Amino acid sequence: MTMFLPLIFLQLLLATVVAASQALPGCENRCGDINVPYPFGTRPGCFKDDNFLVTCNSSSNPPKLYLTRSLIEVTNIFLSGELRIRSWIAHDCYNKQHLRVVNNIPWMRLSKFPISHTRNKFIAVGCDSYAVIKGSQGRKYTTGCLSLCDSIDNVINGSCSGIGCCQSIIPKEVRSYNISVSSYDNHRSVWDFNPCSYSFVAEDNTYTFSSLDLSDLQGRTSFPVVLDWAVGNETCVAARKNQTSFACKENSKCYNFDNGPGYRCNCSEGYEGNPYLSNGCQDIDECKISSPCNMTCHNLPGAYVCSCPEGYQGDGKKSGSGCSRIPSKSLPLINIALGISISISMLLLGGFWLYWGLRQRKISKLRKKFFEQNGGFMLQQKLPKRDESVQSSKRSGSAKSFEIYTEECLKKATNNYHESRILGQGGQATVYKGILPDDTPVAIKKPKMGDNSQVLKEGKAETLKEFAIVAKGCLEVKGDERPTMMDVATELQGIED
Repeated sequence: MTMFLPLIFLQLLLATVVAASQALPGCENRCGDINVPYPFGTRPGCFKDDNFLVTCNSSSNPPKLYLTRSLIEVTNIFLSGELRIRSWIAHDCYNKQHLRVVNNIPWMRLSKFPISHTRNKFIAVGCDSYAVIKGSQGRKYTTGCLSLCDSIDNVINGSCSGIGCCQSIIPKEVRSYNISVSSYDNHRSVWDFNPCSYSFVAEDNTYTFSSLDLSDLQGRTSFPVVLDWAVGNETCVAARKNQTSFACKENSKCYNFDNGPGYRCNCSEGYEGNPYLSNGCQDIDECKISSPCNMTCHNLPGAYVCSCPEGYQGDGKKSGSGCSRIPSKSLPLINIALGISISISMLLLGGFWLYWGLRQRKISKLRKKFFEQNGGFMLQQKLPKRDESVQSSKRSGSAKSFEIYTEECLKKATNNYHESRILGQGGQATVYKGILPDDTPVAIKKPKMGDNSQVLKEGKAETLKEFAIVAKGCLEVKGDERPTMMDVATELQGIED
């Protein structure tokens, strides 16, 4: 039981927030225990027009609410287009001498709001009674019923079919009426158990006939009656043409009034609140409030979506098929597809790693090949080895060791040739400060990459060929076959001339 208390509290809190926001800002939204939502209001500036004025008598205990400035007491106002009032009872009573002692004929003038023809009945009670309700609906109308009985033993509790009690329907568009009730024989033969006749309009299911009502109606003085209300005098189509005065706001729908002119507004499905206020209809988070889904619920504006996790099937709704685990026999295609997908993924991944490995191996071989072609091995042989350098340092007191560094090592030493490491620049190279792994600072010269396309564009073909011959001679593997620097300078000077 305790696990549901937070949910109940949340629902009550949401209901309180919605109720508190149903009046215009700065206007009273309650009269005692009665909500007063817009378009109704208790003072100027708080109601839509004079038809929606309600008066709060705060001197009563509890405070009472009245329709406009009348004595018609309002007990509830509903944004669905209804309000509940108290309706008076007509009496026709006689004394033991069969003389009339009480006869009252109550009436009501409701102007804008008609009696609901679907929510109320006209009822008469008595064993020597006939009752009439007269009203106006653009044209006058009269209807009523007859109730007779000879003995209290003849009446049936709960039945209102003409024996001690009768009833009649209310026609449409009734905005004013008066009720009368009378006797055929002044209750002579039934006075002992039924000295009075009664008639009234009452909301459906609020009155159940009992034989005890024949004596004094068990002390009741009024009955609830439901009135219909709507805004304007136009249909929805006509009212929409003037958006300034159109009463239905965001996330709401318009419905033509079926009990007279005008229209009603209701929040769209998935929203709640006051459709007559701007931003009055707010999204309902069904996932939190009603938990309609078995497993996963996604709230959307004005709606929600239920879903089932992988391996389950169904619509995910508690009111539907819910979520059920997919039987293993139903999964062969899924399993096959999953297996194929995994196999293809592994094959592609393996192929990628194989390609990458072969590429790295090829690059390594090319580097080794270029190292050999450019005299790398010969250079290594001529450089003193580390052991020899150590012995030499012991004899002479100085160390002259040499080491060949890879391109990756040079990049790391210069922080990938960062601009902050530049020491100087020339026409053919840039000098960087490098830090070797043993924290030794060194100067590293990086040749500038020439723009071959620009060279080809600006140079003559014969001149370029001569430069190429000189460059080729400088790249000979054997040292005695390479020209000296003096020879190179002489050759270049000759080409320029």
